[in-house]
Amino acid sequence: MSITLKPSALLPSFITAVGVTRLKRTVQLGMKSLWMHRLRSLLTGLGIVFGVCSVIAMLAIGEGLSYEAQEQIRRLGSNNIIIRSVKPPDDRSTSAQRTWMVEYGLTYDDISHIRNTIPGVQIIVPSRIIRKDVWNLANRIDCDIVGTVSWYPDMRNHHPSKGRFFTEEEVNANENVCVLGNGMADILFPLDEPIGNSVRVDGDYYKVIGIMEPLSRQSTGNGNNGGNQTAQTGGPSGAGAPYQMYIPLTAAKTRFGETLVQRGSGSFSAERVELHEATIKVENTEDVIETWHIISDLLSANHKKTDYEIVVPLDLLRQAERTKRIFNIVLGAIAGISLLVGGIGIMNIMLATVTERTREIGIRRALGAKKRDIVLQFVIETVLLSATGGIIGVVLGLAIPIVITYFADLKTIVTLWSPLLAFSISAFVGVVFGIYPAMRAANMDPVEALRHE
Repeated sequence: MSITLKPSALLPSFITAVGVTRLKRTVQLGMKSLWMHRLRSLLTGLGIVFGVCSVIAMLAIGEGLSYEAQEQIRRLGSNNIIIRSVKPPDDRSTSAQRTWMVEYGLTYDDISHIRNTIPGVQIIVPSRIIRKDVWNLANRIDCDIVGTVSWYPDMRNHHPSKGRFFTEEEVNANENVCVLGNGMADILFPLDEPIGNSVRVDGDYYKVIGIMEPLSRQSTGNGNNGGNQTAQTGGPSGAGAPYQMYIPLTAAKTRFGETLVQRGSGSFSAERVELHEATIKVENTEDVIETWHIISDLLSANHKKTDYEIVVPLDLLRQAERTKRIFNIVLGAIAGISLLVGGIGIMNIMLATVTERTREIGIRRALGAKKRDIVLQFVIETVLLSATGGIIGVVLGLAIPIVITYFADLKTIVTLWSPLLAFSISAFVGVVFGIYPAMRAANMDPVEALRHE
């Protein structure tokens, strides 16, 4: 049995084939036209190239910085509240009554009140920070010595990479054991195994039982260690040391006392600080903000001056997330302006191209080309130009973060949506800014166009 197809059934496929053929021919014509003016096409597309690659690179840098900041805050613990002693400014009006000893900061009574009166408080980690030189034979390190408790690593999410942290029994026994901060072992023990050996601070020796894992660069500078806390509390050095060594809190209290003495040329002063820092863990994350306010009220009632500061990582994390959203909006605006400028450049060049090819347009119209054929030709040329610029921009935009990470040691993160978004916008810009030159070319009078010289 033979099947006979009616001509009407073949018509849609014929029209489709003709449309595809015409579109293919128009694309080839557009590519040929752009290739004939290679330098001009290259210069025209540079605006899109730079716009797209800058969008991807800036978003990658912004994402990397935001990730580092949020990780730093998360390491502090979203359920934690950190209280630090801060030396209050001198009261110049009462300088005549100033004494040689300044007493400020957190006290053991503060910790006891917080533990006994505020519900939901699970764990408290008190710390004392004293800046001293640590010695092994002739090797010396300027160091912040952090006296703390045995559960410090779990609370601060900072653990030994080698050996162990001291136990509660060693804290209660007031033993001279220590855990070196990252990098100290290479300086103090360049040839020997540090664990099992001893280091000297003043006249006391401490047995090394562990080495802490490294902190990130941001951690080192933002007070996730003892260094900055010493600076903030006006410790003996006035500035945070680059290294930290951890010893039991009881040993720090016994060996160094609670009074920090400073001797200078012709001057003598002393500061009494019971605790430099306390980290408080709240049972539920939902209660952190409320507990923060209760602690603030409690401390303000018991302290005559504001000689403390309260850091809430959860609040910092929310602020970082809000900052990230604002940063993305600003980057999006900058990207939009860059691509807008690139689109205007493309439209300007295409208008000049239309004027230059006026006679060609007149010939095509005289040979039967319709307005839509002229519009399609110029829109396709514009889209080819912007899409090519977008592809080159995406490649450069993906390469720039890698180069920055390699040479500047700066973390960058390229999200999946950023190249897709940048390329989509570049193609959209090509369509939008190609329509007006195309319409202008299509609306030319064929007779006038043929007369154009």
